[in-house]
Amino acid sequence: MAGLKLENVCKRYGAVQVIENLSLDVAQGEFVVFLGPSGCGKTSLLRMVAGLEAVSGGRILIGGRDVTQAAPGLRNLAMVFQHYALYPHMSVRDNLAFGLRNVGIPADEIARRIQESARMLELDALLERKPGQLSGGQRQRVAIGRAVVKEPGIFLFDEPLSNLDAALRGRTRLELAQLHQRLGATMVFVTHDQIEAMTLATRIVVMKGGAIEQVATPAELYRRPATRFVAGFIGTPGMGFVPVERAADADGFAVVTVPGGQAVVTRVAVAGLPSTGLSLGARPENLRIAEQGPLRGRVELVEFLGERTLAHLKLDGGSSLIITVHGMAPSMGSHVAVSVDVAEAHLFDEAGCAHHAQEALS
Repeated sequence: MAGLKLENVCKRYGAVQVIENLSLDVAQGEFVVFLGPSGCGKTSLLRMVAGLEAVSGGRILIGGRDVTQAAPGLRNLAMVFQHYALYPHMSVRDNLAFGLRNVGIPADEIARRIQESARMLELDALLERKPGQLSGGQRQRVAIGRAVVKEPGIFLFDEPLSNLDAALRGRTRLELAQLHQRLGATMVFVTHDQIEAMTLATRIVVMKGGAIEQVATPAELYRRPATRFVAGFIGTPGMGFVPVERAADADGFAVVTVPGGQAVVTRVAVAGLPSTGLSLGARPENLRIAEQGPLRGRVELVEFLGERTLAHLKLDGGSSLIITVHGMAPSMGSHVAVSVDVAEAHLFDEAGCAHHAQEALS
């Protein structure tokens, strides 16, 4: 096992700056996920760690050793790609052994590693099959096994579940989580799927435009997003936002008025809070239909998702909001009032920085 350290890493393609002065510490044994929308730089960053892309500036250290200019094979890591890249003419056993034979690992050691990884990934009965005789999930397990047999210091995963169907993605996520627990290995995983990130990671690195927006545990990202971008990106659906005006304070907490003029006493401390350019942010489960609620709007869509029902509202003033429905769902086109759980609602300033409700800090 090894830790990973990025020091002011930059990546440029000609005059285009993709990543600028990015620094990050990944502790030994962590499962860290790079999460963000397409084009945010997460895959470029992973490929630089792997040595598949040159670094334009900064340093990459693995296990305390500077590998910025080292060849991929000298970095003590293994990478699992989005596409399985298995040799179709070889058996599963030979696919697992191929890389080890190329670097001169003794035959008995290769056999031991294959036996151990096959047992761990439940590939024992598949060792003599060719990739064409395997399902998509089995092929992905073989690709993961090919990384496991190398016994690297760090595992890198580049969206390895994106080609699987929904049910298989769920099972493979569980297998990856169990693999991490068994190996105690350092794992770095790239995805744009927040469900993968929230269920697998010990810490998530949320990226936007080649920069880090926030690094935190899944629970902290969800309850205490550092920016409006993180708040809207994390969660299915993400946090909703309503523009508000600052009013008088109450016992050290900010009071704001929502579109329509009603006041909401938040649990956000007034210290350091700007007086203009504010938005109130709340997640769907922290909003509910209530006769005397301060927010009012028209129901545009009702989604029944099995375990919950979501109502999409167009508020007076033009903002859109999604709420979790408790009880009977409203009819489409109806007008409703909505209350806010202020203990779980936050304010965001014009720059997008979050100001958290005090109860959310506990």
